[in-house]
Amino acid sequence: MTSALFSPIELRGLTLPNRVIVAPMCQYSACMGRATDWHVIHLGYLAQSGSGMLIVEASGVEPRGRITHRCLGLYDDASETALNRVIRIVRQWSNTPIAIQLGHAGRKASAHPPQDGGKPLDVDEGAWETIAPSAIPFANDWHRPVEMDRALMDEVVGAHVDAVQRAERIGFEAIEMHGAHGYLMSEFLSPIANQRKDEFGGCIANRIRYPIEVFEAMREAWPQEKPMGVRFNGTDWDDRGMTLEDAIFFGKALKAVGCDFFDISGGGNSLRRPSVGPGYQAPYAAAIKEATGVPTMAVGMIRDPSLAEELISSNKCDMVALARGFLYEPRWTWRAAHELGEAVTYPEQYIRSNPLLWPQAFPGMDEDEVHRHGWVAGAAPHIMVPDKPK
Repeated sequence: MTSALFSPIELRGLTLPNRVIVAPMCQYSACMGRATDWHVIHLGYLAQSGSGMLIVEASGVEPRGRITHRCLGLYDDASETALNRVIRIVRQWSNTPIAIQLGHAGRKASAHPPQDGGKPLDVDEGAWETIAPSAIPFANDWHRPVEMDRALMDEVVGAHVDAVQRAERIGFEAIEMHGAHGYLMSEFLSPIANQRKDEFGGCIANRIRYPIEVFEAMREAWPQEKPMGVRFNGTDWDDRGMTLEDAIFFGKALKAVGCDFFDISGGGNSLRRPSVGPGYQAPYAAAIKEATGVPTMAVGMIRDPSLAEELISSNKCDMVALARGFLYEPRWTWRAAHELGEAVTYPEQYIRSNPLLWPQAFPGMDEDEVHRHGWVAGAAPHIMVPDKPK
């Protein structure tokens, strides 16, 4: 194969067949933190995309760490059992490696889902107490969080470790710690949200202390052969916030404690937003990859396969992660492989959908002749069939 996008990549003991990642996407479809049948449909569908890895949406490590009442959690036996059921069903029909993003919403918890306005909950709507590095609301109309003392910090570390252990029992192949978008770990990293006067606030060396502590505890609880990465901001898109230099400093510290990959995004610690366009966040991934040498994902409107290929082939990143692009086009990886002339896995039930197997791809043959020649058995160029369902 000649495509960089469709070359394999090794992350510890896990080999991804290509560099296309299905990014974690909140679905706001859980019940009391528990996965539902919607997650079977959503994850099952995306697991048939032929992508290198599928990352399950941000899952709260404790109930107060959920963004909304309808967010996924992994913090008790009921949530573990419900998610285990979903992953077990998906795995019957897909060999795609599956990871999970574990996180805590911090001061941005206790909110309505975006489709319902995204504003903070009122008391009569079931609002709960939120926590943060400093007692500073996200915005004027948001809850004032409780500033975390050492006891609360220890609770949250323990919750992350417990969630890691549950993820291992379920059988996830990788974990991503959520350190971006203005949620709890991101709040510690950003001077917008973190105005502490102790050893966890002030300079960037202090602001990374708690996220590094949490990551180290998670890494120790996770099998050594399995990769663990972090999504974090390359910028807060706000002059008052985290800078690229801060992000590089954090990345180097993560590398030193065994982080296997970075997923570089931006924003979320304030209401400020950048102007967007194809690959608009990729330069931050490129700079952090160059400075650290750690395998890095780029995100941000990477909808054109040729753009994804250029980002990988020019060594600006090692993987590309798509979110809304996959919601709109769940078989994006198939299209990218076809346009780049590369191999990708199709479930045998869908294999005849590959344009290379359409009758017009074989002048003079009708569909029955194409099938009689064995093209649906995996022998056709650029076609791969996964193992039979377990």
